[in-house]
Amino acid sequence: MIIVSACLLGINCRYDGGNSLDETILSIIPRDHCVPLCPEQLGGLSTPRLPSYIVRASGREVLDGTSAIHNSSGSDVTEQFIRGAREVLAIARLLKIDTALMKEYSPSCGVCYIKRNGEAVKGMGVTSSLLSSEGITVISSEQLDGEYVRNYCNR
Repeated sequence: MIIVSACLLGINCRYDGGNSLDETILSIIPRDHCVPLCPEQLGGLSTPRLPSYIVRASGREVLDGTSAIHNSSGSDVTEQFIRGAREVLAIARLLKIDTALMKEYSPSCGVCYIKRNGEAVKGMGVTSSLLSSEGITVISSEQLDGEYVRNYCNR
């Protein structure tokens, strides 16, 4: 089994109420191996919701308490992002999942990049940072290695 950012599987959970359906992912990963999760929803945020960004640095600093996440109106939503990340980790542990395929550029799920002020910047989102620090392999939706995923799913 593999955790997949729910928006990548066509679930309407993005901040704008839409999804980021990725047909390649659907063609590579057997559906019965996917555990679709949206950390932001698990953290208590609604869909749709205002877009959010990590104020400075990246997800690791949010988890360490040295940065925060604000939505576009300036409200602090750090608590919800951390809660969602912890829920995803709890599900991964419960189901003994060791790999997650996450949506790039998200303040929760970004693996190599997040967005700040509408621009891509290097950094990892809150959930990806937490999963990675707990030994879970985190794969970017932008760098999907189909052969890796096929081999993983056929173990």
